Amino acid sequence: MPKNLVIVESPAKAKTIERFLGNDYQVESSFGHIADLPSKELGVDVDNDFKPKYIVDKDKKPLVKKLKDLAKKADTVWLASDEDREGEAISWHLAESLDLDKGKTKRIVFNSITKSAIQKAIDNPREINYDLVNAQQARRVLDRLVGYELSPVLWKKIKPGLSAGRVQSVAVRLIVERERDIEAFNPEASYRIKAEFKTASGEVFSAKLNTTFASKEAAKSFLQKNIGADFSVASLDKKPAKKSPAAPFTTSTLQQEASRKLYFSVGRTMQVAQRLYEAGLITYMRTDSVNLSNEALNAAKEAIVENYGERYSHTRNYKGKSKGAQEAHEAIRPTDMKLQSPSLERDQAKLYELIWKRTLASQMSDAELERTNVKIKSSGHDDQFSANGEMVKFDGFLKVYLEGMDDEDKAEEQEGILPAMQIGDALKNLNIVATQRFTRPPYRYTEASLVKKLEELGIGRPSTYAPTISTIQNRGYVEKGSVEGIERKYDQLTLNSGDINEVVLSEMVGSDKGKLVPTDIGMVVNDFLVEHFSNILDYNFTAKVEEDFDEIATGDEDWQKVMREFYKDFHPNVVDVEENAERASGERVLGTDPKTGRQVAARLGRFGPMVQIGTVEEEEKPLFASLLPEQSINTITFEEAMDLFKLPRKLGVYEGEEVEANVGRYGPYVRFGKKFISLDKGESAFDVDMDRAIELIKAKQKADAPIATYQGKEVTKGKGRFGPFIKWDGMFINVNKKYDFDNLSQEDIIELIEAKKIKEAEKLVQEWPEENIRIEKARWGRHNIIKGKFKVELSKDVDAAKLSLDEAKALLEQKTPKRKSRSKTKAKK
Repeated sequence: MPKNLVIVESPAKAKTIERFLGNDYQVESSFGHIADLPSKELGVDVDNDFKPKYIVDKDKKPLVKKLKDLAKKADTVWLASDEDREGEAISWHLAESLDLDKGKTKRIVFNSITKSAIQKAIDNPREINYDLVNAQQARRVLDRLVGYELSPVLWKKIKPGLSAGRVQSVAVRLIVERERDIEAFNPEASYRIKAEFKTASGEVFSAKLNTTFASKEAAKSFLQKNIGADFSVASLDKKPAKKSPAAPFTTSTLQQEASRKLYFSVGRTMQVAQRLYEAGLITYMRTDSVNLSNEALNAAKEAIVENYGERYSHTRNYKGKSKGAQEAHEAIRPTDMKLQSPSLERDQAKLYELIWKRTLASQMSDAELERTNVKIKSSGHDDQFSANGEMVKFDGFLKVYLEGMDDEDKAEEQEGILPAMQIGDALKNLNIVATQRFTRPPYRYTEASLVKKLEELGIGRPSTYAPTISTIQNRGYVEKGSVEGIERKYDQLTLNSGDINEVVLSEMVGSDKGKLVPTDIGMVVNDFLVEHFSNILDYNFTAKVEEDFDEIATGDEDWQKVMREFYKDFHPNVVDVEENAERASGERVLGTDPKTGRQVAARLGRFGPMVQIGTVEEEEKPLFASLLPEQSINTITFEEAMDLFKLPRKLGVYEGEEVEANVGRYGPYVRFGKKFISLDKGESAFDVDMDRAIELIKAKQKADAPIATYQGKEVTKGKGRFGPFIKWDGMFINVNKKYDFDNLSQEDIIELIEAKKIKEAEKLVQEWPEENIRIEKARWGRHNIIKGKFKVELSKDVDAAKLSLDEAKALLEQKTPKRKSRSKTKAKK
């Protein structure tokens, strides 16, 4: 039995560390937190100084028992969870839940999983840092209070199933406010002037006029002044300049740059970085610090000198903006600077290369530039054209890396290299173009730019960015936009060889593809919270709370005092809003129904966004129609709303079955009897006619026709959300790429069906066909009791093979949800 037990957070990390430590050490994983607040109750005793109630989840109890047994047999227990606040809290929970003897328990931390880092940690153990534990407790308790007290208010005042959170709600507010700025924006047109000139030596370059013109007439008048004019160089200014490299990556800047350059989502970046860290290739990936250790600085210098020469090396120490940097004391960097391209799967290789290049570039010399500005005068007017150029005299860090730019930062034109010129040189004008341009609305947030904004405001910390963005999307408050943009016309006037030509061109504007767009429910919830809980949604308040957590982590603030200060105002406000606030629906009155004279409004209902004819106060019941997926209660017009009441559209009768067009959760479709056939992209339920419907029905009938029979039962095929499949005797059987799905042979079909039958038989543990009840193997060593479409997962301590029918029935009865009778009017579909 090994003398030492090392407990880390993840199993992947455990395997790597065990290789370094040898036979005297057994490395086990806690699989994250082993104790937490209960999920089905507040779990905080607000009357007892906010004492948290931590419990070990039933799924973790076997693990805790195993770790407790191993700890009793070990001479020393090493708590090696991550070196941030969450990691410190995990170590504390382990010490408490395992009843560890303080005399034989040691806390170790390391920011990279390398042999030298692990050995250094073993040589320098410490005790649990209770300031860090308290900072994590403060965040957990405060967020639990906000979530558990605000969410029921939203259920009562808006819609069941909603949730609120301290950071997530502020993130939604940012996105909603940006959307409102975009909606309120009125583009203003102006004409920008760009010209092309040729030098005496025949080199061509572009220049622009810094003045813009408000109208086409003014732009045309300017072009006319240039007809027959002479052009020459009025001034030429050359200045040396320098460009410095960006600091090494923090969590936030890694997420932003991976989005810009690799098109990774924030969550994907963190998942890939976690794997690189656990494989010992990079340092800890949750950090606010831009600092590099002396070891890293020396390694970077060696790599730079070896690869590029002494001139390219320039050692730098960066300082972060945050005074309370996350407890990891280094930026994200490779653990071995000489390892440029390790053998990795695609995503990991891309992210590792990005981190390697950024770290190396941060320790390289400035790029030396020469910036040139040329002014060009015309004999026809006093305005001057301007051309800017940039020449790289020494590339420095640019040899390795250049930081990416957000939409807001991208210049319309990149500066190029200008040809050699002298003051007074005559220039030939090739053309002058006046192009109509429109002012741009604010850009919608991407995941990366939202992280950047949250960091600028001091909201959240490295460990919160990815889960916050995932949460607001999973809750349905925000979604990734899918609109490519709309076409907009613009004018262009060109002066060429003394003639002015006019053309009308078009461009795509307003694209929200991949951008974060608030949903109707997100806007309604945000407006309600801002109106009634302005302090919780206040950016300064949220940032101040983060500063309080930082002060608790350094021992300068008492966490329970912070809770008392927060709760004394927060709780009475919750009670007041719950008792006195009006229900919120985001209702927007659109007009009056011409047939009935009743009010037409768009609002949020129990089943989502809808339009409504009439009000609940009227004797006659209101009429409802659900909004289409691309519509919003904030932008839908009266005409669009009234069109919704035309659905479903009856198209006619085909083969004795009624045919109608409608819209469902997956988009527009044609219904033929009991079959639902999706319309193609770009087709509308309002426009499809009977001929097109019959065409779709025939195609569906052909696709659904049996392709074979087996054991006297038909085999059909189709394509679903998990790919191509065949269906036989009620079984859906996935068809993998081994088979030619379009040309399945009888032998292929038999092979697929028999393989599925064997797989199903292997899953079956027990069954009672007369009761339509069976027990099957599930994932992670669990079992499920199944009756029809209802399923109950058994806990690990239940022996599924010995379960009786009566016991199975009792478990099903115990877990079956009781249905509530409803008499409310359902939204018209």
